[in-house]
Amino acid sequence: MDFGKLSLASTSPFDCLLFDLDDTLYSSHTGIDQAVKKNIEEFLVEKCGFGRDQAAILRVELFKTYGSTLAGLRALGYDISADDYHSFVHGRLPYERIKPNPQLRNILLSITQRKIIFTNSDWIHANKVLALLGLEDCFEQIICFETINPNLPKATRPNEFRVLLKPSLDAMQIALTAANVNPHRTLFLDDSVRNIAAGKAMGLKTALVGRSTKTNEADYAVENVNNLVQAIPEIWMMDGAMENDQNMIGRSRSDVETLLMTVGA
Repeated sequence: MDFGKLSLASTSPFDCLLFDLDDTLYSSHTGIDQAVKKNIEEFLVEKCGFGRDQAAILRVELFKTYGSTLAGLRALGYDISADDYHSFVHGRLPYERIKPNPQLRNILLSITQRKIIFTNSDWIHANKVLALLGLEDCFEQIICFETINPNLPKATRPNEFRVLLKPSLDAMQIALTAANVNPHRTLFLDDSVRNIAAGKAMGLKTALVGRSTKTNEADYAVENVNNLVQAIPEIWMMDGAMENDQNMIGRSRSDVETLLMTVGA
């Protein structure tokens, strides 16, 4: 099928799609998130000297207070290198659980708008995950930890620079500036309710991934990213102003949705 013929992106309400990576482009059932949490706790034990029971509690508390364990440790004065932290936490992940997703690849290739990754993870992890999914050439840009925190490698003191991550509005603003997008015409897809709320606060259109029902801050709910065509057909659709175009007469919203359903087949 020629997916390019299905796209009506020039008249879609979205100029850009901003995708989270982990537990968004692949299922949370892979267990990668649980492995990350385990590795963080191991880092607290092996590198910071905390007891094992204390590490489990501390990980949760640092996340709630600072947005991440790394941010919390640096704020508390621990001289933790971001590269060392990411190498430890991501370097031990069971990446073999992430499999190629040709269906998602076809869907992404059918979208002619700009497609950008926006992840809290580091550059190495992001590229590895995209390669494993078979999606490494589907995005024009990766906005990641290093993009949001460009000054951390130059820091000489642990608390010299605050670690910025989603859902921080400062992190969101840096990402939007780096992407050079109009937030009102950008669709932000993420599995985190907190991140979606931050996106809505920045004026983005929002899609909560991994849920069948929307939250107050989510414009859409996408139970599985492979169902993107069915959940948000507007990505491919003309707006009302174009329905009177000579070439578009008779092409209703339902017609377009039915046509696009074949992308996921």
